[in-house]
Amino acid sequence: MNRKYFGTDGVRGKVGEYPIVPEFAMKLGWAAGKVLSEKGTKRVIIGKDTRISGYMLEAALEAGFSAAGVDSVLLGPMPTPAVAYLTKAFRAEAGVVISASHNPFYDNGIKFFSKDGTKLPDEIELQIEALIDQPMTVVEAAELGKASRKNDAPGRYVEFCKSTFPNTYTLNGKKIVLDCAHGATYQVATMVFKELGASVITIGNTPNGININDGYGSTHPNNLILKVLETRADFGIAFDGDGDRVLIVDEKGQVLDGDVLLYIIAEYQQRFNKLNGGVVGTQMSNLGFEQALGRLGIPFERAKVGDRYVMEKLLELGWSLGGENSGHIISLRHTTTGDGIISALQVLRAMCEYNVPVSELHKDVKLFPQELVNVRLSSGFDALTDSEVLEAKAKAEKILGNKGRVLLRKSGTEPLVRVMVEGEDGALVKELASSIANVIVKQSQS
Repeated sequence: MNRKYFGTDGVRGKVGEYPIVPEFAMKLGWAAGKVLSEKGTKRVIIGKDTRISGYMLEAALEAGFSAAGVDSVLLGPMPTPAVAYLTKAFRAEAGVVISASHNPFYDNGIKFFSKDGTKLPDEIELQIEALIDQPMTVVEAAELGKASRKNDAPGRYVEFCKSTFPNTYTLNGKKIVLDCAHGATYQVATMVFKELGASVITIGNTPNGININDGYGSTHPNNLILKVLETRADFGIAFDGDGDRVLIVDEKGQVLDGDVLLYIIAEYQQRFNKLNGGVVGTQMSNLGFEQALGRLGIPFERAKVGDRYVMEKLLELGWSLGGENSGHIISLRHTTTGDGIISALQVLRAMCEYNVPVSELHKDVKLFPQELVNVRLSSGFDALTDSEVLEAKAKAEKILGNKGRVLLRKSGTEPLVRVMVEGEDGALVKELASSIANVIVKQSQS
């Protein structure tokens, strides 16, 4: 079995195509149940987002765990970070999330959390992988696992989110627009912000199984921008389908991506001596963001793209704050994984403390224009080692000097290379990105 089935992103694919089919989900539940039960585990919790296929995969996983003699606690639609938290709160040995995050409804995935709300240890992943291709067996009838539902799970998670927002702050008098992407936050997000005193307008909160991330959420902020401006709201918050990403729109309709949100959180934590070390970003983090942190004297390190690598770098450095410009923010002071609701609340702590509109919180961050071009490669061509491509990259870097960056990055799932150029001059950035992309196309076809 390939290791791609595990890790931060878990098992992922299109429903009906290998590996995301009911048979595979049942076998995965059985294999995980067998391994975990050998360590004394008799209970796991299962959450999901709002995709129509979640019902099918939930039942299949439950059957697999039952066959292995492990009880399942079903949470229903819950954000991914809620499952991480509730795995710890319910003293379960593992948590399972059925979700494909910001992907379209016809995709789905399965992600595992350990009893500590973190990714499963490598040794357990390896044991599950070794077992999953073995013939499936069933425990004695009297030892079959049972399934139950935890109806108070949303309320528990809501209280946890609120606990990260000090009682000395309030959202009374604030009008907020929430965009829940027709996804897993459609119930709990509204509860959190209303209970903190805000007047809440919610969009993207009528999931029907096939509309998750469809025109709404953090990957499609236009509807949120329009609603904030139309209602003259103080700000808007957009989550992705499983609630681990967040973007904020200020009262002027400006979109604050993950880099800007990280800056606001880091500045606040530094001012009140709560920033442990520095901030971890990725290769895609904006140079303007890095420079803004530098002006505050906050150390900054880049990891490879992916929240898994951000987490690894945080643990390596002993820091507590990091994330991606996509809005996946990890604050180890509060959570064990990316959490859109809690990340938004950390930004709003700064707003309340400084008593300023959200637009004032990011005035010192000037993001550089960034151009990203995806170039499809012919079979066998390696753009990252080709001399002509490297020469074009070096030429662009020389033109930009210390006022820009060039990054070439292979796609992990497709025969693509991603060309990213950023700098102060937007027109120049586009020109250089196009020039490098053209060289790659030419060399790939030669």
